[in-house]
Amino acid sequence: MLNAVWSALGLPEAALDAVTVVGEGALPSYFAVTDLATASVAAAALAVRELMAAQGHPPASVQVDRRLASLWFSWSIHPVGWERPPLWDAMAGDYATADGWIRLHTNAPHHRAAALAALGCADHRAAVARAVAGWRGLALEEAVVAHGGCAAAMRSIAEWHAHPQGLSVAAEPLMAFMPAADAALSGGDWAWRAGRPLAGLKVLDLTRVLAGPVATRLLAGYGADVLRIDPPSWNEPGVIPEVSLGKRCARLDLTVAADRLVFENLLAQADVLVHGYRPDALERLGYGEAFRRQRNPSLIDVALNAYGWSGPLAGRRGFDSLVQMSCGIADHGMRMRSADKPLPLPVQALDHATGYLMAAAVVRALIARLTEGRTLRARLSLARTAKLLMDAGAGDSVADDGGLAPAGPADFAAPRESTEWGPARRYRPPATIDGAPMCWDRPAGSLGASPACWPADKG
Repeated sequence: MLNAVWSALGLPEAALDAVTVVGEGALPSYFAVTDLATASVAAAALAVRELMAAQGHPPASVQVDRRLASLWFSWSIHPVGWERPPLWDAMAGDYATADGWIRLHTNAPHHRAAALAALGCADHRAAVARAVAGWRGLALEEAVVAHGGCAAAMRSIAEWHAHPQGLSVAAEPLMAFMPAADAALSGGDWAWRAGRPLAGLKVLDLTRVLAGPVATRLLAGYGADVLRIDPPSWNEPGVIPEVSLGKRCARLDLTVAADRLVFENLLAQADVLVHGYRPDALERLGYGEAFRRQRNPSLIDVALNAYGWSGPLAGRRGFDSLVQMSCGIADHGMRMRSADKPLPLPVQALDHATGYLMAAAVVRALIARLTEGRTLRARLSLARTAKLLMDAGAGDSVADDGGLAPAGPADFAAPRESTEWGPARRYRPPATIDGAPMCWDRPAGSLGASPACWPADKG
């Protein structure tokens, strides 16, 4: 799987000789989830290694721990004396329809309201289940989407392969790199230094749950200054302790003139923009691709969506759990287990893997910037990452080598992380590069805790 990912990056094949994989066990799944975790983490680390070589660093070796990579695909943070808020809204989940199953994603209040509006029922789980049972799955999916919500009826792998969206995604590259028009550069101009290859890099983060924040967390781990921007009302408490590590988080209301001016100044100074809005969302705000390029011609622009960049569902809202339902992963697990309900992957692997691939794409673009004086932009999607996983083979056993042992003291880094909620243990990094440790300068913190500005130039 790493060969396929590395080929998509377009970096020298010989670099693969620099990586060593250690660790034992595999996540229990009918798909090669641990192989996906290992490959995506390795690709990001190897890309950083190639960037270091371009910066003049001696050739470095890379080690990836498949066990730790698997653990990071779940929750890397373990609170000590406090509890992380629930991940899921009480109404979110899988429901039986008249002809199969559907998943409702209701973590955001407006998505929950949309599902209830489509169903026309009371706001509690039993009422939702009764209402859903009277619908055919695809009809309810369309109704929820029409109300601005998020839902996915369960399809089989064969149904997805025959679906127009499945066909479109299959024709897309894993990472689509495109040159930015009319961008002239003088080379690498961020203040990197030995051991911190991304130090001084300004990364503007406009991403939400979960792939984009994983990407920017990795970039922060190698020294990037990541500034995450959220609207005033947005919150995702269940995942913020997991993904805010190493970042500064601010709030701006992009419907307010003063905040728009602040955002536009941040954009003009950024080296990298990572965003996970649907394809037309930034356009509606007046910040489409043409504006971004005019405002910052040398901007590295890396974008994510759920269902791919072409086809009838390209603009649809989506999340990892919904894509697993749509593309046949949950159905395959259910059939192989002879279960009475959908069986998804044991972790949100599409999110996490795509996050590491996004980080690798950013670093690939930095290499082009440093060595060729050109600007690249990139697009990725959860659905295309799902294809990578499914192409590796839908297996008939849940683990090839005895499963993954529970986390123990040796898996955690020292010292404890002092988050704003209390102390926590964090897993050791899943990859190590000689001469450039993956480490974070800031503990996890809440959204909106920082001002919306770049730090003063430290020269």
